Amino acid sequence: MALRVLVVDDEMLARARLRTLLAECASPAAAVAGEAAHAGQALEWLAANRCDVVLLDIHMPGLDGVELARRLRAQDDPPAIVFVTAHAEHALQAFELDAVDYLTKPVRRDRLQAALQRVATRVRPPAAAAPPTGGDADAGVLLVNDLGRRIRVPVSDVLYLKAELKYVTLRTATHTHVLDDSLTDLEQRLGPRFLRVHRNALVARGAMQALERRLVPGDGADDVAEGWAVRVGPVGEWLTVSRRQVAAVKDAIAEGGL
Repeated sequence: MALRVLVVDDEMLARARLRTLLAECASPAAAVAGEAAHAGQALEWLAANRCDVVLLDIHMPGLDGVELARRLRAQDDPPAIVFVTAHAEHALQAFELDAVDYLTKPVRRDRLQAALQRVATRVRPPAAAAPPTGGDADAGVLLVNDLGRRIRVPVSDVLYLKAELKYVTLRTATHTHVLDDSLTDLEQRLGPRFLRVHRNALVARGAMQALERRLVPGDGADDVAEGWAVRVGPVGEWLTVSRRQVAAVKDAIAEGGL
């Protein structure tokens, strides 16, 4: 079954290009279920219709795409979000909002297809989703790029994975690597050994050492606020914990990561 797509962009030509590219995508297939020229029109459409993913521009008259994504994320069972924009400076905000992907204009078909594959992994049962492409977590390793080489990192060595800009940082006790995979894909592939402590971080249960109230990054680029954070050993780094995950982190620490 084709993914149902809502295209939100104030430029008619941009919407037309996305329609053309979506028609050329085959794995998974996608169909334009609706279009909107601004956020208000998108909210009106979504109140009466269902879609799997919103292809969302950021700079639009009135409510911008980031604020629209924030409102959608607060809803029950929201559609997946893929930002499509000519501006790269909002990438961090996009991934803090748990966007599936962030595409820059002019959009290439292969990048759009990869984004749709990530959407399919999120919205469909695992058996129907596209197979993972970035590693071999089922075999106990992840494949990463390291100075032009492909190396195998044992999953047992991974302390945490954190979404930053367009990439995911993988941290072991001795090295930091960069992955192209989305955090959502990695969460599904790695299974219960890792806990989603925040929308931008997965932490190995056995690596959690302490949970404390600390100053953590706020919503703005330079903001800090008091919140919960978990200490990751043996590196001793602190990662922000969302309020709804505090109890799960406490349980993981009490159980010794088992």
